[in-house]
Amino acid sequence: MSGPGVTLLDGGMGRQLARMGAPFRQPEWSALALIEAPETVQAAHAAFIAAGAEVITTNSYAVVPFHIGEDRFAAQGLELADLSGRLARQAAASAAAPVRVAGSLPPLFGSYRPDLFEPERAPEIANILVEGLAPYVDFWLAETQSSIREAAAAAAAVAGHGKTLWISYTIEDERPEPGAPLLRSGEPVSEAVRTALGLGAEAVLFNCSQPEAMGDAVAAAARVIGAARSPARIGVYANAFPPQPEDAAANDGLSELRADLDPDSYLGWIRRWVGLGASLVGGCCGIGPEHIARIRKALPELTA
Repeated sequence: MSGPGVTLLDGGMGRQLARMGAPFRQPEWSALALIEAPETVQAAHAAFIAAGAEVITTNSYAVVPFHIGEDRFAAQGLELADLSGRLARQAAASAAAPVRVAGSLPPLFGSYRPDLFEPERAPEIANILVEGLAPYVDFWLAETQSSIREAAAAAAAVAGHGKTLWISYTIEDERPEPGAPLLRSGEPVSEAVRTALGLGAEAVLFNCSQPEAMGDAVAAAARVIGAARSPARIGVYANAFPPQPEDAAANDGLSELRADLDPDSYLGWIRRWVGLGASLVGGCCGIGPEHIARIRKALPELTA
């Protein structure tokens, strides 16, 4: 931990791999580098660690049938999950300062698409990810969860594994009513936070949504956590995408990245979120090591 109560996460793995020249295309997304050039995955982890990240997330986000296909997942899913965990652990072990590894449990049936969730099949896919990652990770990160039932399925998959759980929701970029943030499923953020606490989450985060949408979500989480007298922490790692259409799955295509979210601009959002109660901060798609390095430099003022 770099200061009183603030921990610095890493940034978006997929776009960082693309910037580094790693194999990168749809539909495999960030899993393609894992399959064809795993050394680039470890190099991307190392770049975020060098920038100051204290937590790195396994490159297992796209190790699901939605991205790599049913046949490849059946044949190689466990192997690829294991590899993603091993590469992250090796990068963390090479760091000069302590770095923790978060095991990414992604949306299992397509990001931003709670309507595609298959509750009967979710355990089958999630259990393969958990089995592959378990030897290497310090805790679980169920990320980009679009609905409460997605988060509940992730929590069920890691129950009994003896590691803590963070749950990170993705929220609507364009809210129908200011101050009333919603998950992409339309469920209220306040209800989702209460559910996460009930599932035993050590932290509740918000990721893969625009920075402009995050403040209301942090404030809502702070109210729920305060009322519950819970020690759970709040986190944010936003993306650099423009607003996404309701019927689009994240990474279904290569979205353009916003030019206005340079490191200084993104730091302005970090300052706001910390002021509202966030103590876990980093970045998602399009937020690179340069953003993380800028936040790291500003940590003394953020934690003063």
